[in-house]
Amino acid sequence: MTNQSKPENIFVKWINLALVADVFLVLFAFFWLAIAVIGHALKLPLGLDLWYKLWTPVFTPAIGILMAGTIISGVAGKITQLRRNRQML
Repeated sequence: MTNQSKPENIFVKWINLALVADVFLVLFAFFWLAIAVIGHALKLPLGLDLWYKLWTPVFTPAIGILMAGTIISGVAGKITQLRRNRQML
């Protein structure tokens, strides 16, 4: 079995893909908020009310998943680095 086809590597690949998609969702939410706030200041309806409705069910979990994924990815990287160092000794 090659290194790329191991189940662990496939799982990590899909997790990383999901985290990249999550980053873009969070960035989209941020830019939408910025544009909607500017629109609100100019009395233009650019979706600020809809953004507020989506904050709790969509954007808050997306930010939480992004933070958790970043922490887990860092910890997994350190564990992998420690394993490699032990194997070299």
